[in-house]
Amino acid sequence: MPASSPTLLPLGSTLRVLRPHPNVLAFYDGRIEGARAHSAAPNWLDDGAYALGVCVYAVVDGTEAILYDTHISLTHARMMRRTLEEAGVTSIRVVLSHWHDDHVAGNEVFADCEIIALDKTEKALADHRAALETGEPAIRPLIMPNRIISGPTELAVGRLKVELQPAEIHSHDGLILLLPDLGLMLAGDTLEEPITYVAEPQRLVVHVEELKRIREWGYPRILPNHGAPDVIAAGGYGPELIEATIRYVKKLLRVHVDMALADQDLSTFIAGDVADGILTYFAPYEEVHANNVKQVLKS
Repeated sequence: MPASSPTLLPLGSTLRVLRPHPNVLAFYDGRIEGARAHSAAPNWLDDGAYALGVCVYAVVDGTEAILYDTHISLTHARMMRRTLEEAGVTSIRVVLSHWHDDHVAGNEVFADCEIIALDKTEKALADHRAALETGEPAIRPLIMPNRIISGPTELAVGRLKVELQPAEIHSHDGLILLLPDLGLMLAGDTLEEPITYVAEPQRLVVHVEELKRIREWGYPRILPNHGAPDVIAAGGYGPELIEATIRYVKKLLRVHVDMALADQDLSTFIAGDVADGILTYFAPYEEVHANNVKQVLKS
């Protein structure tokens, strides 16, 4: 029997607002079996974000908010802004976790706000502007960040302290948002569950060392941009997610010398962490894992 064609749902119609902490809103979309949001044809929004589940966070205190990334479309960005404004927020700043398309697609909706990014992110966006503005779907015009930082930076949202910490994991321009008063790490794509997406395979050894460094920060709760909605809604992941990511990347680095590892599917590759309840197997990540192995073998 042929597989049924996917259901195309109106963009933004499946966005749900989760509350992992009283001061944090999580705008989650995707991970809906058999559904797509942009097109039945291959595209980065459906295949790289919606299928896996994507979440953007807003840190709110009083009338102030910091939005960590701008989501996968202008529709999503408008819905986030409307939700914040209806909640009484009058001041919004944006922090970009890194330059990838599913994190900057909504920038235009916040063009009148401060958009903060690392200098490495600004350069990557400029270098990839043509590809981003002509992709499917296109991010056009690509709105650039207007406040550029080059290292660790402290901000505040109302009474809450916010720390921005660069971390070269997943992407060379990763920027993690820390809420030390709340014990919360907003990880962007530096951590992902069940597995990391390998975007820069030649830097994986560095990524492992960086993962060890962020582990030492000792944050008890982690909110990634790609993960399970029920875990995010319940307050996020524990630090064991960092350990599991280190194990996964180290194992990936061994596929060059152990071809039996290269042939394993994801369910086998992470079987130990799934059995221990640290990771949850999610079938759409099989394709991510296969691509990760391919990228590492080519590097």
